[in-house]
Amino acid sequence: MSRKAAKPKPRAKAEVPPGEITATGPGKVILLGEHAVVYGQPALAGALSWGVTARAVPARRCELVVPRDLPAPGRKLLERAFHRAAAAAGAPKVKVQLEGELPVSMGLGSSAAVGVACARVLLRAAGRRDDPRSVVRIALLMESEFHGTPSGVDHTTSATGELIAYRRRDGAELGSARVVRSPHPLKVLVALVGRRSGTREMVSALRHRIDRWPVRYGRLLEEIGTLASEGARAVEEGDLEALGDAMNVNQGLLCAMQLSSPAIEEMVQRLRHLGALGAKLTGAGGAGGAVVALFLEPEPLVARLRRAGLACFSSQLAGPAAL
Repeated sequence: MSRKAAKPKPRAKAEVPPGEITATGPGKVILLGEHAVVYGQPALAGALSWGVTARAVPARRCELVVPRDLPAPGRKLLERAFHRAAAAAGAPKVKVQLEGELPVSMGLGSSAAVGVACARVLLRAAGRRDDPRSVVRIALLMESEFHGTPSGVDHTTSATGELIAYRRRDGAELGSARVVRSPHPLKVLVALVGRRSGTREMVSALRHRIDRWPVRYGRLLEEIGTLASEGARAVEEGDLEALGDAMNVNQGLLCAMQLSSPAIEEMVQRLRHLGALGAKLTGAGGAGGAVVALFLEPEPLVARLRRAGLACFSSQLAGPAAL
């Protein structure tokens, strides 16, 4: 899988080999609610136009072509996750290869995109339905290998391919998800800031603070959940200024919970200064990662920032043209 942040140039369509099956899994951004969603609070997340493609061709057995640039531990983890998904899908006799433009390890749901792309291509190869619910169940198996006990928001957003209001349900395998519609295009700019900290590391550190000061952090988590619900209503009402303000407040709470960093804060302030209605980290946070900013028309700014050397891209998350 490519690690480049710049979007690849359009290529001529290659001929599809006989028997080849392809499927995609989009990445995601969390507009409101990361970390709090792990503790049962609602989150607002959207699927990106960037993602991962899985290609499957007939083979003697079900196998995955693991990217050569992955370190040995990552290769073993990916193989183990794939075999869990393959077994659940019926282990169709195909060889699966992955490719994509989504930046990895930046909080944009790259592992969930891999899981969704693999789940879809395996189900199709096995002659089974690849409806979102079936895809989520199999992608969850891969996400569990990657992250232990994921909230479910990443692969549910990817499998749905929409802007969704998501909430984890105690004791349930799948969380609840509702598609959030917008009367206007909802566009974001995603900027990459250095290398982020590991998700497990950030989640574990936060859990330690929550266990030590449960009342204090409980208030913060509940407020983040409230912001997510308010943000979903703002989207449906077409009030992008209200959504942007909720994102700004959410960033302040994440910073207070020690989940941000000077590099992220600098990028957040830079994008707000350039006209963002709202800007915040997306994903686990930490030393670096991705910052998502809400703009009415981000495309001209993307071109300008790229010329200045910043790795960034734009995506539409919701709106008439995205449905």
